[in-house]
Amino acid sequence: MNKEDICFMPACEMVEKIKTQEITSVEITETLIERIEKINPIINAYCTLTLDLAREMAKKADDAVKKGEKLGALNGIPTSIKDLNLTKGIRTTFGSKIYENFIPDEDGAVVKRLKNAGCVILGKTNTPEFGYIGVTHNLIFGETKNPWNLERTSGGSSGGAAAAEAAGLSILAQGSDGGGSIRSPSALNGLYGIKPSFGRVPNYPQKYLFGETLKHIGPLVRNVKDAALMLDVMKGPHEGDKYSLPKEDIKYIDHVDEKPKKLKIGYSLDLGVAKAVNPEIKSAVINSAQKFESLDWDVEEIKVKRKNIELAFLTTWTSMIAYDLKPKLAEWREKMDPGLIKAIEAGSGYSGPSFMKAMNIRRIYYDIIYRIFEQYDIIITPTVACTAFELGKNNPDIIGGKPVSPASWTLFTFVFNMTGHPAASIPCGWSSEGLPIGMQIVGKRFNDLKVLQVSKAFEEIAPWQDKRPKFN
Repeated sequence: MNKEDICFMPACEMVEKIKTQEITSVEITETLIERIEKINPIINAYCTLTLDLAREMAKKADDAVKKGEKLGALNGIPTSIKDLNLTKGIRTTFGSKIYENFIPDEDGAVVKRLKNAGCVILGKTNTPEFGYIGVTHNLIFGETKNPWNLERTSGGSSGGAAAAEAAGLSILAQGSDGGGSIRSPSALNGLYGIKPSFGRVPNYPQKYLFGETLKHIGPLVRNVKDAALMLDVMKGPHEGDKYSLPKEDIKYIDHVDEKPKKLKIGYSLDLGVAKAVNPEIKSAVINSAQKFESLDWDVEEIKVKRKNIELAFLTTWTSMIAYDLKPKLAEWREKMDPGLIKAIEAGSGYSGPSFMKAMNIRRIYYDIIYRIFEQYDIIITPTVACTAFELGKNNPDIIGGKPVSPASWTLFTFVFNMTGHPAASIPCGWSSEGLPIGMQIVGKRFNDLKVLQVSKAFEEIAPWQDKRPKFN
């Protein structure tokens, strides 16, 4: 097995090889470190590396095997952690100059669970300041590039995680998603990323209000089974997170290969919200949705009633940002992202009634989606309205030949942050420029397993893992 194959090996396969020591965690980790040292300076996926710690954790994982100890579900698997999640003793900046030298004295709940499962922590991945936007750049570490085209964005806010995973610089990547921040970069980087049901994975501790009712934590990976394996470790209640869901008496990894016997799938190319979508993406999603008919599942197009969910989301998101960060402007304005400052100022301008109007639209749109799920088991949409756009931009100006608003390209994703449904992005094709295209698979509330099963079924029909980005 060559070194590149090791770096792209599925975690499910790697776990078994480490158990028998056919290949050791130390060997895997050293191979990844070698690749990181070569490629990370090119794409800027990791902002803080913990390579010595990774070596120690890998040795500990191998020692546990040799001693016959009970092994964690992810024993010895090299993993990246997004720089919005607390890591004990490891710098956590939130992509902000305000926290440039902040070293937490505790792990976030998810980080603790990944460590307890035996993960080897390679480092922290880059993110925009406080994860406020769908691309990845900040004033500390600069911009993360897309491994498929170094002149294009990796997306965000889990852009560093996505770039690392796509480039073979991690086996598993942890991300978070308040408006599409797992699914959007997964689509732009040719990965599978899932935002589980709101509350399925605990978010604790949470330093700020914004994202509190919108943020989901989940994996970005190259194989659906790896997502199931990782979610089994991450999910479950936590007393510190009042939104966390009760324990499920089921392991996703044990059932992800099962195919539902009969499903009714509805696909939409606008979801009642998108005014412009790249034609290549429309074509790829239609063709991909129709592939499910080979499983004897019913597939048909659905029409969704229009509602101004974009304004509702932006009102909610920026109001929360303003509440948290406006007090910091007096001291930190000159060292904050200009786009973040605009968001703070926009959020500061909304009145209480405006915020409640946004909450009402959120309620109405949830009911629209609920009614659709009375008739369908799964909703299919594009993940985002465009492929990866130019570095240096926060959003595309034109999609499908039409001028668009700044948030238009992520309309498909943030809808399901507003509703809380489980939603995944899976690669479903390639543009004429050789850029990945993502399809979004959405399930009923709490039915994360079915989203995984439908994703796994599609992965078998249309695998993509043979493609890898090339570096000179």
